Amino acid sequence: MTALAVGVTAPRGFAASGVEAGLKQHGGRDLALVVNRGPRAASAGVFTSNRVVAAPVTLTRSHLAAGTLRAVVLNSGGANACTGRPGARDAQATAARAAAALGLEPGQVGVCSTGLIGQRLPLDLLLPGIDQAAAALEEDDEAALAAADAIRTTDTVPKTAVATGDGWSIGGMAKGAGMLAPGLATMLCVLTTDAVLDDAGAASALEEAVRTTFNRTDSDGCMSTNDSVILLSSGASGTAPDPAAFTEALREICARLARQLIADAEGATHDIAVTVAGASDEAAAEAVARAVARSNLFKAAVFGNDPNWGRVVAEVGTVPAEVAPFDPSQLDVSINGVMVCRQEGVGEPRERVDMTAREVRVLVDLHAGEARATVWTNDLTHGYIHENSAYSS
Repeated sequence: MTALAVGVTAPRGFAASGVEAGLKQHGGRDLALVVNRGPRAASAGVFTSNRVVAAPVTLTRSHLAAGTLRAVVLNSGGANACTGRPGARDAQATAARAAAALGLEPGQVGVCSTGLIGQRLPLDLLLPGIDQAAAALEEDDEAALAAADAIRTTDTVPKTAVATGDGWSIGGMAKGAGMLAPGLATMLCVLTTDAVLDDAGAASALEEAVRTTFNRTDSDGCMSTNDSVILLSSGASGTAPDPAAFTEALREICARLARQLIADAEGATHDIAVTVAGASDEAAAEAVARAVARSNLFKAAVFGNDPNWGRVVAEVGTVPAEVAPFDPSQLDVSINGVMVCRQEGVGEPRERVDMTAREVRVLVDLHAGEARATVWTNDLTHGYIHENSAYSS
């Protein structure tokens, strides 16, 4: 894989834009469009498993079930979640306006929204903004960065990634800095490729790529109502990739975007990789890693540069034996390469652990099999509490 350009316009056949429609209280870009102008169209999406879902998620799911997307319109400044039938009509109006501006059918447009739950979007600003975004579409890096900027909420920086395969490429943009606890997907993300795919192939690759990347990005244990990851294929390269090679490339892009989400997590001062090895199977490894990653006690300790391994083993033990069988007396825990816990007892002196760097790596060895999994999280800081204590006010 070789990096090139930036974001969603790097693959051939895609245009994007990001404009200021007036949706954000404090100004700035808040509306983005990504459009497939290529000779072919394939698409796929994965979404939150939260039972409370935003109107754009419901609408986009239905559009994908009925056909293929050629465009996605995304807004920040309002989630359009828990807005009832009026919110559903607003999402439909958004897709219809974008379709009219682009010469498409409404069912060919996906809709994504992010922001405060429980407030309707101001259509008097949103709909003219869609026309503005359609008029601003370009196929260059500047347009890709503008689109990535427009979907930010508490994000401090836009998040993009690009890589190339054998004659084809993949690009992507994402937003997310909190409420990162995925179930099928997390945050908002649009991925583009000029590879020749069909809808089934796109769906298979996306689901597998998300499974081990965004699904293992768990910032704060809080699942959003709006989480969406959408893949669009233009076929403009004329190359049909090997499915395994394409899936691996897509996984790489998703992993790079997921790491950017953790690096920009609200108030975070440490990025934490919790790896569980020696598990009976991959599901067991992921369950144990997620239990540790969601521990506020553990995350607060990391904020204080404290290698308190007791908080790690305590969380390991909360996972039911039927989910992750292991012998507690065999547990080993290493923090940044120092085995601080050996066979459920005291290991190397914790003073040997240096946690001053941004990245912290925790390794838990269950000695119960050969499987492993890594979940990325971040520390719990004063900044996170401050950010979320005043989010809606």
